[in-house]
Amino acid sequence: MGFTLLHQLPSAEEVRKEYPLSEKLTEIKAKRDEEIKAIFRGESKKFLLVIGPCSADHEDPVLEYCHRLKEVAKDVEDQIFIVPRIYTNKPRTTGEGYKGMLHQPDPEKRPNLTEGIYAIRKLHMKVLEETGFSTADEMLYPDNLTYLSDMMIYVAVGARSVENQQHRLVASGIDVPVGMKNPTSGDLGVMLNSIYAGQHGYEFIFREWEVKTDGNPYTHAIMRGSQNKHGQMLANYHYEDLKLLHSLYEKKELLHPAVIVDTNHCNSGKKYKEQLRIAHEVMHSRKYSTELAHFVKGLMVESYLLEGSAKVEEHILGKSITDPCIGWDDTLRLISNIYDYQSQTKY
Repeated sequence: MGFTLLHQLPSAEEVRKEYPLSEKLTEIKAKRDEEIKAIFRGESKKFLLVIGPCSADHEDPVLEYCHRLKEVAKDVEDQIFIVPRIYTNKPRTTGEGYKGMLHQPDPEKRPNLTEGIYAIRKLHMKVLEETGFSTADEMLYPDNLTYLSDMMIYVAVGARSVENQQHRLVASGIDVPVGMKNPTSGDLGVMLNSIYAGQHGYEFIFREWEVKTDGNPYTHAIMRGSQNKHGQMLANYHYEDLKLLHSLYEKKELLHPAVIVDTNHCNSGKKYKEQLRIAHEVMHSRKYSTELAHFVKGLMVESYLLEGSAKVEEHILGKSITDPCIGWDDTLRLISNIYDYQSQTKY
């Protein structure tokens, strides 16, 4: 085989034992779990906002960002439920480039996954301890789930993973909302099949065990735009796109119909400033249509302390070293706009 065994990685049990979650933090997380599930069940009218940097690259600026977010959340909590993006593994289209804190706890040093596993647990835990925010991360590697599952309130499955059998089956055993992104092709049928799979139970192999899952009724759609065969980016956040998805949901008879709109990636054509306009349009669509007000549960936004992006060697902490993000001033404007629209939306 063409594999060289480098290091035996610590088990989830070992990592959790070394960095255990306190009873107080467990209670905070459980309370927030119920709040977010109530949004997906339609029992809460709050709007979900999953927001934060494209990738959590350094601990200090990520914590500063979350502390700022906490202060904003106090002013809008009657209308908006905020979940910080703490994305610690970064998918790469070609396999090249920075793959996130899991791989490189220090972006300027060589990969070290053992250190990375501890680093991502410590970061998620610090956010919960210092701000009261349970967190969102992407399930790039299903085997990572148990390192963080006691702290995460939201899990995303990316456009390149959504067709993968293991991601679908593991999603069926997660006890918090899991968002399935449409694939890069834009095929909504693929995404809906993933949601169906996530909502049903199975028996399969997971981390050297035969396991059984009950199904996750909070598995739902994330619309992130697509690319056609010519490589052109196509948006799918418009009114007619959301209406179409709603009709397809009805045909599938899925539980708790819901969609989150990703305002960046192909929806923005990778023009990060477009996120403000896209958020505005989505909120207007919800205000215009009662059906969409119930169906569109939230937005996913890439935001950091400083706008744009920078190379690792520029040493600009708080500025994304992966995809460009909106900066803090625009983040405040975006949240304010969402709050105003949400306050005016009739259900």
